[in-house]
Amino acid sequence: MPHKIGFVVVSSSGHEDGFSARELMIHAPTVSGWRSPRFCQFPQEIVLQMVERCRIRKLQLLAHQYMIPSKVEFYISESLPEYFTPYQAERFRRLGYVSLCDNEKTGCKARELKSVYVDAVGQFLKLIFHQNHVNKYNVYNQVALVAVNIIGDPADFGDESNITSREKLIDHYLGHNAEDPALEGTCSGKSDYISPLDDLAFDMYQDPEVAQIIRRLDERKREAVQKERYDYAKKLKQAIADLQKVGERLGRYEVEKRCAVEKEDYDLAKEKKQQMERFRSRVYEQLQLHELVDAELPLACPSSPHHQPPMRSLPQPEERVSENRLADPFLQEKPSSHCLDVSPQRPTVDRPPPATDPPPKTHPDSLPYDERPLPVTRKQLGAAVSEAERRDVLGDEARRADTAGEPEPLTEKALREASSAVDVLGEALVAGAYSKTWSHREDALLTLHKQLTDTPVGTPKEDLKSTLRAAVFLVRRAIRDIVTPVFQASLKLLKMIITQYIPKHKLGRLETAHCVERTIPVLLTRTGDSSARLRVMASNFIQEIALFKEVKSLQVIPSYLVQPLKANSSTHLAMSQMALLARLLRDLGTEGAGFTVDSVMRFSVQALEHRVREVREAAVGMILDLYAQHRALVLEYLPPDDSTTRRNVLYKTIFEGFAKIDGRPTDAEMRAQKRAAAEEAEKRKKEEIRALQGQLAALKEMQAEVQEKESEATKAKNQDTQERKVAPPNAPEIPDNHYLDNLCIFCGERSESFTEEGLDLHYWKHCLMLTRCEHCRQVVEISSLTEHLLTECDQKDGFGRCYRCSEAVSKEELPRHVKTRDCNPAKSEKLANRCPLCHENFSPGEEAWKAHLMGPAGCTMNLRRTHVLHRTPVLPPGKGPAATRAGTSGSKVGSKIPTPKGGLSKGSSRTYTKR
Repeated sequence: MPHKIGFVVVSSSGHEDGFSARELMIHAPTVSGWRSPRFCQFPQEIVLQMVERCRIRKLQLLAHQYMIPSKVEFYISESLPEYFTPYQAERFRRLGYVSLCDNEKTGCKARELKSVYVDAVGQFLKLIFHQNHVNKYNVYNQVALVAVNIIGDPADFGDESNITSREKLIDHYLGHNAEDPALEGTCSGKSDYISPLDDLAFDMYQDPEVAQIIRRLDERKREAVQKERYDYAKKLKQAIADLQKVGERLGRYEVEKRCAVEKEDYDLAKEKKQQMERFRSRVYEQLQLHELVDAELPLACPSSPHHQPPMRSLPQPEERVSENRLADPFLQEKPSSHCLDVSPQRPTVDRPPPATDPPPKTHPDSLPYDERPLPVTRKQLGAAVSEAERRDVLGDEARRADTAGEPEPLTEKALREASSAVDVLGEALVAGAYSKTWSHREDALLTLHKQLTDTPVGTPKEDLKSTLRAAVFLVRRAIRDIVTPVFQASLKLLKMIITQYIPKHKLGRLETAHCVERTIPVLLTRTGDSSARLRVMASNFIQEIALFKEVKSLQVIPSYLVQPLKANSSTHLAMSQMALLARLLRDLGTEGAGFTVDSVMRFSVQALEHRVREVREAAVGMILDLYAQHRALVLEYLPPDDSTTRRNVLYKTIFEGFAKIDGRPTDAEMRAQKRAAAEEAEKRKKEEIRALQGQLAALKEMQAEVQEKESEATKAKNQDTQERKVAPPNAPEIPDNHYLDNLCIFCGERSESFTEEGLDLHYWKHCLMLTRCEHCRQVVEISSLTEHLLTECDQKDGFGRCYRCSEAVSKEELPRHVKTRDCNPAKSEKLANRCPLCHENFSPGEEAWKAHLMGPAGCTMNLRRTHVLHRTPVLPPGKGPAATRAGTSGSKVGSKIPTPKGGLSKGSSRTYTKR
């Protein structure tokens, strides 16, 4: 069974005078702990050596109230590394880290106990402390650690897998559930059970001497159980419970004595010392009277000089506040006396009814050890109400049992569990709340509702807080009730406490936070109830109180709702949490109300993998709602929008939803547009071919006329030359063919070097109207470069169109491109052309492209303009610009011109591959 492991401090990076790291080796309420040097450099580190090689199960850190590190890292090693021989020594292995709260909510008046469950083997533990949280109290930027606790097993302990599996099998057949609230806090005897006596919180509450007695009695109790001496074990159990209260009170007295010494009030210090001695003496006498101790137990004399005085402890809920604590004599203080009476004789004075007594606060023992508050600057409480006094005030149980219509008496187990509530509210009311009859349970809650409503305004604050915590204890129990009227009564009582009782008496944010934190987790479990009516009631109530200004400012409920869904959670619970989160997200938003884009998106992305289809669909809807408000931030939590991602139906739905929100076409709409565009392009292509054929026919006619005139002139001058009178039938085509051979149909340049190979070189390197695609190395018209990248390029899957500038952008850069909004917005094609090189808009039309790309004041990003610019070709008579480039006069963009000798064919693709 895991137990507390002793350790020594091997080294530390430094410390302030009087706060050495060796203080961490002692676990007692009086220790001051370790503090780093003032204005130190971070990180700071401490190395601990455990007394033996062990398997660590649990680590506990008690942080300082205002010298708080932002993060603490844990490292473990089998042996201590020798830094001068690093290649021969083992290095530390990192276990992880924990983050500590900045303590702003408590005003730096509470200490945080951090418990970390690990499973690591080693003998050396290194703690690394990072930069401190900044607050007004920590003027020297220090970090501190009050205490550290290590719980584990010897590393050579045998394999426990068989034991664990056997215990699980037995629990399965016996119907035991590890999460059953009835088994909470019980020791099942399992090998992984950690005793509360080994917890760091126990040492921070207890007087060290009494704590040692408690541990010895606990060992005896286990021995008695093994020997089946159950009566004796029961007696020891009750004695341990009473001794815990005694140890806590002695610790408080020691703190009061120390405070008096610091204030140099030595009369008060002497009085507290005598008070402790009398109280300790009577406790030890009672232990001996009940034969619970013998010579083996270390019962020191009350005035023993080696007794370690405990530091300030927390106020205890079973004790009532005295108006003058310092003047209260010890004889008036009576602790619990189930098995242990601290006074020789029971008091015989009459006592007032519980309603007129100042109600105590909730006892920390009723909370799990990790949730118990730890000692720091708090008010000290006075005398305690004994168990005997409580039984006298509540009356005779037999008389109550004989009264018809009253709830049955509390069992011993229920009496121990609700002892703090009984001290405040009375046994009759608590017995009604614990009754097996649902009508009694409902009546108890309604009675408590009336009592809280009628509480006068002038009631002392401590009494109000004690009553509040006792009421929350009963509400928390009633929320789990399966009977609808009882459940409704608990919600009514809780709503009254938050909206009326706390504001009326001005109890503050801490009490509101206590109510919410103790009840909301239980209410969330009820949202997964099998009854639809209870599910709706619980969800509506959580939504209602989340919008109250008292609760909204705490930002507690949103933190519970964004916790990841458990894989084994019920469908009802998951759906209710999703629906509740969606509603509150619309009501509260993501600005200063507890919800953030980070927390909601992490929750939603995790919910996309849930086993229930409805939960996944709800997560998709939540992401789309969030995208409408925070587009760029949402995209950071999702994979890139590519073909691989879109194979997942959920992500395809998400990205298509994004497109609709942005006003962009979806994939289906884009495919339909592409089909329509292809059909339109094919239609235009045919029309352009027909127009071009007409132009070529007209050109041939012009050439024939010119040839005929030349022939007539030649015939008149050279009548004696008979050979020139005969002309070949295809003579009119010769000038046309010679004219097209040396012409670039894109830029209109003519050169004698434009042979078949020369044109290839011109297209590949020099033509000002063309460019090479950097991704597929094809030669493309600059005017169609964007369409090429989106539809024809080998890398077209890697590009997407920006909805602002209409240009092709790499999909990896597209989110950042869209987010920065630095691009120049594009205009309609009818209003302007868009250059993909310089990203500028200019006048529409085909001739405008020539002027922009080839003119002296044209595109500054066209690198080919550094070569020879457009030279106006010498055209034969009758040859105008209409014959130099397809589409400039009467033809459209994209038409094909048959070029001789294998030149560039200009079609819809407008690409050219070098041969």
